[in-house]
Amino acid sequence: MKNIWFFDNVNLFNLLCPHKFKEYKECHTFDSYKKSDYIYFAQDAASKVFLIQKGKVKIGYYTEEGDEIVNAILTKGQLFGEKAILGEEVRNEFAQSVDNSTSICPIGVDTLHDLMRDNKTFSLKIYKFLGLRFQKLERRLQLILFKDTKTRFLEFMKELCEEYGHDCEKTGDKVIEHPYTQKDIASLIGTSRSNLNVLMNELKEEKIINFNRKEIRLLKKIA
Repeated sequence: MKNIWFFDNVNLFNLLCPHKFKEYKECHTFDSYKKSDYIYFAQDAASKVFLIQKGKVKIGYYTEEGDEIVNAILTKGQLFGEKAILGEEVRNEFAQSVDNSTSICPIGVDTLHDLMRDNKTFSLKIYKFLGLRFQKLERRLQLILFKDTKTRFLEFMKELCEEYGHDCEKTGDKVIEHPYTQKDIASLIGTSRSNLNVLMNELKEEKIINFNRKEIRLLKKIA
């Protein structure tokens, strides 16, 4: 599973960014965003997809009551706005910079379709990525709708293990070196930062996890 999500995490930038292709390199530029800047809003035209060169981007939407729902927080090398590839004409979500220095590689949908049409292997990889991204989102939404906060957190830890985890040689603990803040994690599992902090400290007292700012350690196997 980790190899599959590695494609989601890192290889997309190297695979897709137009500056890698001679015919697009000269006219290609990167866009810069500060913290809280929006890359696009719901109802904007969906004519591009975007790759993150550096920084973090939050993807989500607002309910009719004005509550923010976060679908994903993406980091370096990841793709967003991908539904435009499948024919979406108008955005149904927002994309917002989370970092003070976020650099984005925009790719016109027509350009991407040209690349896909000219390279069948490349095209299959894109469709595989889209399928995996939608599976991942569906799984997270099911957790938020049907599971309690503790279960959502532990399931998210499994997901982070697949993407960022490794075994500690000395202790055998699963060590997760991840790019998320507590606020990010709280948004992704549908709870408040204060509730998450209480939960994590309870799990720490139960010797299930240990954590600091840069990593989370799983001290017991999560069933």
